[in-house]
Amino acid sequence: MHLSEVAWPEVRDLDTDLAVVPVGSTEQHGPHAPLGTDMLTAEGVATAGVEAYKNETGVDIPITPTIPVGIAEEHAAFDGTLWVSPDTFRDYVRETVASLAHHGFDRVVIVNGHGGNTDALREVTGEISRHDDAYAVAFTWFDSVDSELSMGHGGPRETAVLRHIRPDLINEDEIDTASEGASDHWGEWVAGVNLAHDSVEFTENGVVGDPTEGTAELGEALIDDAADALCDLLGAVAVRDRSP
Repeated sequence: MHLSEVAWPEVRDLDTDLAVVPVGSTEQHGPHAPLGTDMLTAEGVATAGVEAYKNETGVDIPITPTIPVGIAEEHAAFDGTLWVSPDTFRDYVRETVASLAHHGFDRVVIVNGHGGNTDALREVTGEISRHDDAYAVAFTWFDSVDSELSMGHGGPRETAVLRHIRPDLINEDEIDTASEGASDHWGEWVAGVNLAHDSVEFTENGVVGDPTEGTAELGEALIDDAADALCDLLGAVAVRDRSP
């Protein structure tokens, strides 16, 4: 159930204390993929995972609107990228979860589509679970799937998922250009240290990995795998003992 698409009595009548909050980013994903890639993939996985859980248990779960701007200053050299500070991001997530808990949805899974958000999400879900009237965990969809496709950035996995869920937003005329200008690695590593803070330091067009490898069929498989993993996580969160 998407909260933005229903009236409040439908939410009141839900028989669950679970909720899902998708979070993404608005940032460059090369010349072929939309700035909203991380939002779209997070929402797609959240929707599919909640549907899988409903099919398995008969329980519907509210999904909030996707948080669209995350921690993405590393992409600031590319036009259209938006970002907020880690503090602002953590506060926004924490207060969104508090709103859900106010209405009885006090077991929350954050479905994340952006690697730059992961550290902050781990921190804030810990703070929520220790100090607030809620329990929260973060689920980063691309960490939950086992695939021969590399993650990259605007690379095979993200391109595959978008070709499956929103093919109209992929600029197929730019795929070859994206591939030719892509880097094959994230960062500039020496002695286990990434010397590069910003993506423009190691990729001329913002792409890491070969997007031509990301087919719609592989995207469907990725969504299915991520949805199954999210379904399992929701089941575990639903029964977890929250006592100290």
